[in-house]
Amino acid sequence: MRHVRVWGMVLGLVAALACGKSEAEKRAEEAAVEAQKAADAASKVAEQAGGDVAKGMQDFAKAMEGMAGAMAGRGADGKPVDPVGFRELQTVLPEVAGWKMEKPTGERMTSPVSFSQAEVRYANGDADVEVKVVDSAFHQMLIAPWSMFLAAGYEKETSNGYEKSVMVGGHPGFEKWNSESKDGELNLVVAKRFLVTIEGSDIADAKVLHDFAAKMDTAKLATLK
Repeated sequence: MRHVRVWGMVLGLVAALACGKSEAEKRAEEAAVEAQKAADAASKVAEQAGGDVAKGMQDFAKAMEGMAGAMAGRGADGKPVDPVGFRELQTVLPEVAGWKMEKPTGERMTSPVSFSQAEVRYANGDADVEVKVVDSAFHQMLIAPWSMFLAAGYEKETSNGYEKSVMVGGHPGFEKWNSESKDGELNLVVAKRFLVTIEGSDIADAKVLHDFAAKMDTAKLATLK
């Protein structure tokens, strides 16, 4: 199954950062500068296309500004935050009637970028779904790639599908659907910290993804520390 493209970019950067702290800082700063240039340029173009698009790009640019300083995730009190254990994240993974749940897996890293994640696959005939929960520990370098998609009013339609921002259970997110391949994604941000990704392959429609989201204990997830 395909993974969310932004995670490929983020985890690739994390792997590069593992070379050492000084190298990590250098690469993060370079990435932030390049991302800011791209976002600023896109914002100028978007201003000519309409207010909602422009605002979305401006929000994205603003989110990228703090990327270089986000090597240590910090909470509302300004203090560094450690990610919760992946076993705690596994407790919010849902059981869904009609779907066979495989054994969950997980990992936790504290350096050079702190995060933890838990994931599990489900099968129902030819259809399968993967649910992943990531504790970003408030690291903006993990959250920033989602910023543009979370902007209110974001929507993109193609001949075979769509992307759009959504609100699910009071949590902001974005949804993708490909009507030809019957593949889809539902991504949510819980408590401005936890990143939930639900990917489906060979499923009937995007409602399947929302059914999984409804079974997740996001209220519990929001309270984990």
